[in-house]
Amino acid sequence: MKILNLIQGTPAWHQHRATHFNASDAPAMLGVSPYKSRDQLIRELATGVHTEVDAATQRRFDDGHRYEALARPMAEGLVGEELFPCVGEDGKFSASFDGLTMLWEIAFEHKTLNADLRSLVWLDDGSHLPDHYRAQMEHQCMVSGAERVLFMASRWEGDQLAEERHCWYTPDLALRERIIVGWAQLSADVVAYIPETIAAPLVASPIEGFGTLSLRVEGRVLASNLDAFKAGAEAFIARLPKPAELQTDQDFADAEAAVKACTEAEGRIKAAKDAALAQMADVETVMRTADSVHDTIRAARLALDRVVKVEKERRRADVVAAGADEVRDHYAAINTSLGEHALTLPAALNAQIGEAIKGKKTLASIRDAVGTAVASAKIDASQQADRVRANVAVLAEHQQHAHLFADRVQLCASKAPDDLRNLASARIVEYEQREAQRQEDERERIRAEEAAKLQREQAAHEVTTTAIDQPAPASVAQPVEQLLSKQTVAGSTPAGSSTERIKLGDINASIGPLSITAGGLAELGFAPVGQERAAKLYGCYDLPAIYRAMADVIAAAAENLQFQAQKAS
Repeated sequence: MKILNLIQGTPAWHQHRATHFNASDAPAMLGVSPYKSRDQLIRELATGVHTEVDAATQRRFDDGHRYEALARPMAEGLVGEELFPCVGEDGKFSASFDGLTMLWEIAFEHKTLNADLRSLVWLDDGSHLPDHYRAQMEHQCMVSGAERVLFMASRWEGDQLAEERHCWYTPDLALRERIIVGWAQLSADVVAYIPETIAAPLVASPIEGFGTLSLRVEGRVLASNLDAFKAGAEAFIARLPKPAELQTDQDFADAEAAVKACTEAEGRIKAAKDAALAQMADVETVMRTADSVHDTIRAARLALDRVVKVEKERRRADVVAAGADEVRDHYAAINTSLGEHALTLPAALNAQIGEAIKGKKTLASIRDAVGTAVASAKIDASQQADRVRANVAVLAEHQQHAHLFADRVQLCASKAPDDLRNLASARIVEYEQREAQRQEDERERIRAEEAAKLQREQAAHEVTTTAIDQPAPASVAQPVEQLLSKQTVAGSTPAGSSTERIKLGDINASIGPLSITAGGLAELGFAPVGQERAAKLYGCYDLPAIYRAMADVIAAAAENLQFQAQKAS
């Protein structure tokens, strides 16, 4: 923060405020100020024209400054340090402090104690304070970096303390984020501001009315201006506004005044009739005329009254619909850069904005309420978009683990960035632990396979050795011995190089008590080389390979059984 050499209330101070976002304006910017509307703040910033402070308001300001100075020593006693009034800025943000400690750790904010503040249930943490006070102090903390604010409200009689309340406000980071986004939205609204004519307080235009109806009868009509009254009534009715002409608050005020005039005319006609009837016996013609005029005025009044009510509701609905469209446009603009993370519009957007105009009577107050509600909805959308973008950036840090975040859209929409960062770290750690275990299991499997392969090779060697050492059956002994003899001398014999043959039955006899079929040998890769009647014939030179292949199958079965037993344990 930069401390400025400015004194509150001076021209230089006002000039500084005109070019910065000020803490005292933060409540109006958020639409929570009871003293200034958001539309008023936009108009002031856009035009540079501020509402003149009247004498009574200035006296209240002066009293507030005096009470603040009187209360500061008491505040210093609570803080335990000296407090210095000052003005500070941090970029575009500015704040005027009723008091600040030397290291800017504690701020002091003073208000004149009024009925609203007096009625609060005062708590130590400041959470009970109205939003407009909290917004101002949060802005001050944002500018100064203060860790807490002593909020005090006091009232003085002369220089004597009459009443005092105080509490401690601590920063609310969610509110601070809303303030930052809110000022950005207000800046856009100031740029888009279109000057409007500021309407004077509404006073219905003078109504010419119907004149005074006079009837004097004495068994007959002695005097009557009924015809002139009728003509005036018809002329008045002809001048009543049409629905399409009701455009402004002034138009509605004039129409409502006309409705009131019709009601009063109806009453005067009835009173004149009653007076006439009291004076005469039979004035049927006069009464019929009076009734006719009365009914005509009443019909016109009811029709206009209906039109006024319908048009008011339509205008209210139009303002709400326009506000909702503005929010939709804001969402659409945001979503152009979010891709799959596009924000979803609130389901009851029109109803939420419509809620803001409850109790509002004039179009001006309705537009102001809708403008504030629209700004709030835009701020919510911008904050949500900022969180989504921050979350997308968090996940972008873990591109190599993107497969762990198939639910990234839901995560980015629902998580705070810090929470998502913690979740991402937890998922990655869990995945790496599983992957390390998987790799260890794979290495163990490979080791087991290598060991099993070695066992199979040893078993095959033993089977081959056994087959060589043991004498073959008489029918095959000679071919086998000859084959082995040839291999011992000349090495491995190429397929088809020997004409010696052996029957399938002799092979089964040589491996008894085991046996194998021609289909089994085919699966092992050995096809018969001939057939003698029903007997399949195989080459004697294939016998060692046949024995080794069968031994490999038996060894693999033993290895699998051993692996399953280890896995189960």
